[in-house]
Amino acid sequence: MFKRLYVSAVSACFEFRNKNPYYSPRKYKVFLNGQPVGGERDANVFSLFDLEPDTEYTVTTTADHTTVVFRTLAETAVIDVKALGAKGDGVSDDTYFVQMAIDSCPKGGRVLLSGGSFLVRPIVLKSDITLEIKKDAELLGDIKEENYPYVPARTYINGKEEVLATWEGEPFDCHQSFVSAYRQSNIRIVGEGAINGNADKSTWWATPKGRKVARPRLVFLNKCQNVSFHGVTCKNSASWNLHPFFSKNLAFYDLRIQNPYTGPNTDGLDPESCDKVDIVGCVFSVGDDCCAIKSGKLYMGRTYKTPANRHTLRNNLFQDGHGAIVLGSEMSGGVRNLTVCQCVFKHTDRGLRIKSRRGRGKDGIIDGVVFENIKMDNVMTPLVINMYYFCDPDGHTEKVWSRDPSTPVDEGTPYLGKFLFRDIECVNCECMAGYFDGLVERPIKEVTIENVSFSFKPDAKPSRPAMLEYVREYCKAGLYVDNVECLNLKNVTFEGVEGEKIIKHNCAKVTES
Repeated sequence: MFKRLYVSAVSACFEFRNKNPYYSPRKYKVFLNGQPVGGERDANVFSLFDLEPDTEYTVTTTADHTTVVFRTLAETAVIDVKALGAKGDGVSDDTYFVQMAIDSCPKGGRVLLSGGSFLVRPIVLKSDITLEIKKDAELLGDIKEENYPYVPARTYINGKEEVLATWEGEPFDCHQSFVSAYRQSNIRIVGEGAINGNADKSTWWATPKGRKVARPRLVFLNKCQNVSFHGVTCKNSASWNLHPFFSKNLAFYDLRIQNPYTGPNTDGLDPESCDKVDIVGCVFSVGDDCCAIKSGKLYMGRTYKTPANRHTLRNNLFQDGHGAIVLGSEMSGGVRNLTVCQCVFKHTDRGLRIKSRRGRGKDGIIDGVVFENIKMDNVMTPLVINMYYFCDPDGHTEKVWSRDPSTPVDEGTPYLGKFLFRDIECVNCECMAGYFDGLVERPIKEVTIENVSFSFKPDAKPSRPAMLEYVREYCKAGLYVDNVECLNLKNVTFEGVEGEKIIKHNCAKVTES
């Protein structure tokens, strides 16, 4: 059966309730009020667009006998940016008209982009509106760096710090993001069109490092709530594509997030210190991590103590990226209540990847994490927990890589609790099945791997399983486990491993069945 997942004034999203990762058991067709909509579909999540506001609809499919009746939301107004003067020719500067439409849109109204490529400088969203980007439209970014204003890292309001801009987990001066919102709520971005940062035609990627003012994100949501994205394609970002920051009640449904593999730091979706985030039915293909769950570096974690909390990722397709789903390395505020299920990973360097290091702080607690019902194909190393990640200016120093057993637990020592990896199939692996490397002074509390299978490509090539100092290359290796207090292995199978299937060091308790 399928159920309604999301509805706006002009769109709706549905999800089949089965156990198949991302893809439905068989192809199917969708009928709206008895009429076919589109061709055959093969994903567990499907969407309908170009609906009328405040209208009742009936949906059926050829996959089962379920009938879902729903009503679209009412709206107060529609403002077409072309009616205000926007050209939509991809050449004329349409910033004034698009921003004017947003600013003048009444509460409960919709700003409409259709039939063109709307070239704009950075725009700012406001509360209580819907931005609809039709299938034949795109919001296209200006390629001139000077047209992206400088945003200071912080300001002070009545003596209290307010962080306005960040880079990789710390307050940092930044160019204004292409689309942004600050302390706004009840925003919807819907449609089959694109938010195109146009960075592939700019100079952003030519000089990615060493900037005094960081590159902009495609979309930056700072302290917002009740924001939803449905259907749109996000692509060609100067750095991270979607970056929600200290925001809550966020939903991302049936999106396409695309950047070339060569685009530096072009993560797909990185919620940072956010609460209640749903990511469902999305497809990722990017130049860095597909989805990275973050909560800041030491200053932010220690000052604001705001974890990434209540995140659910379900029925997503991750393909072509460094890591499919990543925790950290900016995790100083902690990560709690994370569930990842029914996802497919293809052609990523690593699959489920946790990365941290000394110096992330005592508030950097990751616990209660569940990864289950996942299929991986051509993922070099499917499972990785790396507590010696060599990020930051001091990343290659002894402080980070030391294995000295006398290293003290201090204010800078993070904590990794319980991790469950269950019902996972990994085929065409190359480097190794899994790499779990806890701190010598504070081992990972517990790792359970249950009903998980690994098989390797016959022509696999050697590589390094994780980014840390002094790790060697592996090829067709099994599970490497070091500094894990409790290791539980239940029905874990290997095919094509060369050498030991399980390499254990410093594990106080090991159960195998």
